[in-house]
Amino acid sequence: MSADLLPSWRPGPTRDALVAFLDAVATVPVEHRVACLDNDGTLWSEKPTYVQLDFFVAVMKDAVQADPTLAERPELAALISGDQAAIGELGLERIAHALTGLFVGLSPEEFTDRVRAYMAGRSAPTYLPMLELLDELRSRDFTICVVTGGGTEFVRAVSEELYGVPPQNVVGSLISYEFVPASEAGGPGLRRTAELVAGANEGAAKVGNIQAQLGRRPIFAAGNSGGDREMLEWAAGGEGPTLALLVDHDDADRETAYVSTAATFAESEPITDVGRRRGWTIVSMARDWDTVFGSGRD
Repeated sequence: MSADLLPSWRPGPTRDALVAFLDAVATVPVEHRVACLDNDGTLWSEKPTYVQLDFFVAVMKDAVQADPTLAERPELAALISGDQAAIGELGLERIAHALTGLFVGLSPEEFTDRVRAYMAGRSAPTYLPMLELLDELRSRDFTICVVTGGGTEFVRAVSEELYGVPPQNVVGSLISYEFVPASEAGGPGLRRTAELVAGANEGAAKVGNIQAQLGRRPIFAAGNSGGDREMLEWAAGGEGPTLALLVDHDDADRETAYVSTAATFAESEPITDVGRRRGWTIVSMARDWDTVFGSGRD
């Protein structure tokens, strides 16, 4: 086993399973080498808060400074005050909708520029072992897709720089756009609305959206919560070789120890129990990763 293959992965059953899969895909036609990976909690950290939520909150603070009446909205007031009880009662989906409303009227290009400007001054909390895995998949001619519950346009703005994944290979929660006809002032163009297309991209919706937007079934999938369950099941249930990889956040020293859950619906059992029962490959961050973050965060 080459020492330079997945160098941040410690020797053990998890790394062995990955290496065995990577070796086995040599027999798979290139057009079937499709990998779908969740983003939050799988490719980068989602604790203590989601990166996209931090971006929205930063924009919200600027907007409230310009128009203090915005702080009267209960969703924004809960965020400003840090009232965790109110945030929990309102729910992440309602709060996300309120924050999304701050971007109504922006063109896709304007939104992308704002995301990139925000991220340019920050170190993205990416997981080095997962970046190494992406490189190995890419070297074996995989089509790599990021399938996220987060906003499609937000992740598209950073996916190529962070992961080498082109924007068209990002499947996420979609915002609808309004078409603006051409006029003397310019155009035609698109403008953001605050409405989601067909709801959040979690659970079974991930599988439906992979098929609708990509048209290809993955043979490899990685996730970390109940929101990824159906995607992992779908990948694992295909013709072999296949691999379903579940990231378990069990490292309280280098990250945060917690049980990952879906953001928009309740689960009947912990996803790690599901993974063990179904024979998925479960990554223990504490045991399997020699390094967690790639930018001096360890």
